[in-house]
Amino acid sequence: MFNMLLLLLLLAIGVNSTTYIESLNLTLVLQTSTFPETPQMLHGTAPPAPPTDITGQDRPNDAGGRTVVSWTKSADDGQGKNSVQEYVVFRSTNIDGEFTEIGTARKGVQEFVDISTTDGVEYYYMIKAFDGESFSEPVLSGAITSSAQWFHVGRVNMLVAVLILSFLILWFIQRAKKGEELYIRPIAGLEAVDDAVGRATEMGRPIMYIPGIMDMDNIQTIAGVIILSRVARKAAEYECPILVPTCKSIVMSAAQETVKEAYLDAGRPDSYDADKIRYLTDDQFGYAAGVDGMMMREKPGAVFFMGCFYAESLILAETGHSVGAIQIAGTAQPSQLPFFVTACDYTLIGEELFAASAYLSKQPLLLGSLKGQDWGKGLLIIILIIGIILVSFGFQQVVGWLTVG
Repeated sequence: MFNMLLLLLLLAIGVNSTTYIESLNLTLVLQTSTFPETPQMLHGTAPPAPPTDITGQDRPNDAGGRTVVSWTKSADDGQGKNSVQEYVVFRSTNIDGEFTEIGTARKGVQEFVDISTTDGVEYYYMIKAFDGESFSEPVLSGAITSSAQWFHVGRVNMLVAVLILSFLILWFIQRAKKGEELYIRPIAGLEAVDDAVGRATEMGRPIMYIPGIMDMDNIQTIAGVIILSRVARKAAEYECPILVPTCKSIVMSAAQETVKEAYLDAGRPDSYDADKIRYLTDDQFGYAAGVDGMMMREKPGAVFFMGCFYAESLILAETGHSVGAIQIAGTAQPSQLPFFVTACDYTLIGEELFAASAYLSKQPLLLGSLKGQDWGKGLLIIILIIGIILVSFGFQQVVGWLTVG
């Protein structure tokens, strides 16, 4: 309204209205025009404060290929405006070159592990705080190089334990080689091996030995084949036939060679019959059915289950019991032990299966190894008991000594 009145007044006194109108239009345009705004103007906020004190180092105690970048969090992270959502990490091999984003860290975090470095190459890192809308000013690190370490300093306690255990094993092996008798706790199932073979011989029935259903890459199968050597040798001495049904071809070959060598050591190589060590099938329950059929036909006087077994364990053990055989089982499968304990006369539980080779053979190397391991376990139990007592009285540093880094 004021501008219209002024225009009429100027016209009345003869002033050039054209010049004023152009001036007036320019003023109106300037007042109503919208200029491009920066992101901060659009959102009405300033960018977050940048992180500070960025440092980097090779990640310790690793095989190389990793670096650790650390920083002091932004002033807007956890206090102040509390606007930081994450930190964005960039990397370059040239401080003046192009930086590439390699990852992010959540707010409150002050460390980033780069797991994709090449040992010996210098890397530069750039960190930016991000609030969901804008980035802070970047901060740069110095040159960082990754490398591999020869030894994990956080596992010195494990090194000490390995050295002590190795010393005990070597010491007992030397004692066994010198002829010293090393005491090993009697294992009822192994003590009964000779009785079982003798009973089968007296009854005029064969022996059946089942080395489990796994291949030779299974430690339980290996232990079972070692025990087979002792059983086969005793069977050769008593001239009692031995049947070994297998479900893996490699196990069959290993069993044939083991039994053949046992007969040779017993001085009865002519009594060895390779056809009695046979392959049935790889199928779990097909193998169980085949073994059950052999039991029902051959009526063995003694049955040995030594190796890895699963759901077929109870099926086999019940069939062996039904034909009146004395049964000795051994496995490290906890889920199958209750079935063997129930259906068999003797059962080797867990480590007893692995100790059987040393127990039966009496070889100095095996006896010394077994004795050294037992002493190592006993020493570990003593250390744990002492540690529990010390922690109970407030000596918390013991936890650090027993913790593996």
